[in-house]
Amino acid sequence: MTDYTHSFRAAVVQAEPVWNDIAGGIDKVIALSSEAKAGGAAIVAFPETFIPGYPWHLWLDSVPWQSQFSVPFALNSVEIGGEHWQRLERAARDLEIIIALGFSEREGGSLYMAQAVIDADGETVMTRRKLKPTHVERTQFGDGDGSDFRVIDTAVGRIGALNCWEHLQPLSKYALFAQQEQLHIAAWPSFSIFEGAVNALGAEVNVGASRQYAVEGQSFVLAPCGIIGEAAEAHFCDTDLKRQFLQRGGGYARIFGPDGSSLAEPLDPEAEGILYADIDYAGILAAKNAADPAGHYSRPDVFALHLDDRGRLPKVTAERVRAETPEAPPVASDASSALAAL
Repeated sequence: MTDYTHSFRAAVVQAEPVWNDIAGGIDKVIALSSEAKAGGAAIVAFPETFIPGYPWHLWLDSVPWQSQFSVPFALNSVEIGGEHWQRLERAARDLEIIIALGFSEREGGSLYMAQAVIDADGETVMTRRKLKPTHVERTQFGDGDGSDFRVIDTAVGRIGALNCWEHLQPLSKYALFAQQEQLHIAAWPSFSIFEGAVNALGAEVNVGASRQYAVEGQSFVLAPCGIIGEAAEAHFCDTDLKRQFLQRGGGYARIFGPDGSSLAEPLDPEAEGILYADIDYAGILAAKNAADPAGHYSRPDVFALHLDDRGRLPKVTAERVRAETPEAPPVASDASSALAAL
């Protein structure tokens, strides 16, 4: 049963990642989580691929130039359950705060644009992968699948999450609306690539997507956002042209209510900091009274959504390997018994 009586404080991060440094990135996540807890927050949300930082090199030059970043980026991506992951779980437990993290996940030799929710008891209650990486992201990251496309119960209610332009996918949004989502994590990298030249990548459009999600699905939306600072410029921009393409700033973190109202004063686009808002789920009932696209405002006799949550990506486990490996023939002690075994 969905509880609409809960209230709490939420925190949203606007900060520059520690580029291609997994240990430094974990340190920064823990420090910002500690600051959010001191500010009274029960949950803190981080930008898309905050560890090890969004791969802006994919947008800036040719594939041969990009190749210098590929291996360092993969080496500093996160393995769920590994030692770095365990540090995050311990931090969430010790601070008693929910951490909603965007990160590059490495499984085997493949990378995925992932999100996770670690509950305040240190348990990882949700991990998911971006269903379809956007544009040049597809040269580095694999697709997700439907097996992790769900809203989960936490200490602060029912949470769902999407990355960046997944907020332009109507069916993806509706799949979360229909699961009675109360708090949505809308994770973004930053909005300063090709600034002024490609409007669809800019702040006006993408902040608008977060706001539209809130009012369309009648949920509270936490929209963390990265920034481009001096470290990013040094890391990615070896020419004046690249500095023109990837400009400083781009931080437009926001928190929206289920009626589309802004609940936190925005920071300067070049400033690091944390936004806070007090969340009261009774506001969802007020918003849904007017329009509930997955409830009384729907027409299931006309439209239906099919969500295949079986998953298609292989999951290799020790048990599966043993089950699928045929039993080896007995080892023969001499040549004649070896022939007999054949």
